[in-house]
Amino acid sequence: MTPRTTRPLPVTIVTGTVASALVLTLLSAPVRAQDASAAPSTPPAAVAPATAPDASAARDALAKKDGEGDDSALLKQTLTAVDKQYSLIRRNQFQLTYDVNYTYIGQEKITTDLASGTVSLFNIENTSSHTITNTFSGDYGLLNNLTGNVTLPVLSRYSEATIDSGVSNSIGDISVGARWQPFEARRDAANITLNSSLRLPSGRSPFKVIAGSGQATGSGVTALSAGINANRIVDPVALFGSLNYSYSAPANDLYQTNGARILTRVQPGGTLSFGMGFAYALSYDISTTVSFQEGISAGSKLRFADGFEAKTNTQTSGILNLGLGYRVSPKTTVNVTVGIGLTTDSPNLSLDVNLPLAF
Repeated sequence: MTPRTTRPLPVTIVTGTVASALVLTLLSAPVRAQDASAAPSTPPAAVAPATAPDASAARDALAKKDGEGDDSALLKQTLTAVDKQYSLIRRNQFQLTYDVNYTYIGQEKITTDLASGTVSLFNIENTSSHTITNTFSGDYGLLNNLTGNVTLPVLSRYSEATIDSGVSNSIGDISVGARWQPFEARRDAANITLNSSLRLPSGRSPFKVIAGSGQATGSGVTALSAGINANRIVDPVALFGSLNYSYSAPANDLYQTNGARILTRVQPGGTLSFGMGFAYALSYDISTTVSFQEGISAGSKLRFADGFEAKTNTQTSGILNLGLGYRVSPKTTVNVTVGIGLTTDSPNLSLDVNLPLAF
């Protein structure tokens, strides 16, 4: 009998959803919902070697190490890298948003060793990861239909595993972007918003983490994303959807021990993501949202110092979000969202609290 290894659930980070902005918009209406507005990568655990000069050495070299990260971080980031608002803030206005998110990931994997031709090791390893992300985001109205954005995440991550456990506190990947609304918002037509963002590798790179020295808090690569968002008001419901694509630059000049090999270069695959959902106004101060988001990431290409190359598998992340918005003042609405992972490449559970403040 050939032993089978279960596929581990990767560690991911959740930021927020486009629905929170629609909640704020719906609650700002006295009776009828008004026009809504347009709302951290690394190789995964399982890899498929391009060549196999030595099966045992290849398996050890490509095995994911603690703190190394995976493609799901990029998946999750690009999955939620869409507009926070569909109706952009007006020129010279400033808005600060604070978002706190908790994510839990549970993993269970079977470790086997077939180097001798027989099973010499059979062990079930349980791991868990807890991540708290504090995100500070500032929006400034460059024009009435053009908004600039800067986002700074601060992460606290605790990982518990049989081999290694640790805590890391650091900033994540800073991003700068812009949102543009080419047409004026109309109640009888879908409102369109275009968005783009540049993510900088300011967080702790997973390619520079040494096993036992802490956890990665960033993707380790620069990424550029662009997308389109649309919404339509059908009182008292606001329908919305988004489509986004992200491209990551390669990580070069690496020197990370990965089993029996030295990892020198990683080229993450592109990620295509989309989302859809609706927001419903229950009363003047309470609104609910339901949304679905999915991201598909192509495999990453790995290169080692001895010339060996490999490519990771394509990953898919799907999340169901359930949200509730409560208007505490005419300009401030607290949004709480619970995310449920639908695939093995998604977090088990996430809890997000979003607080926008306009100036």
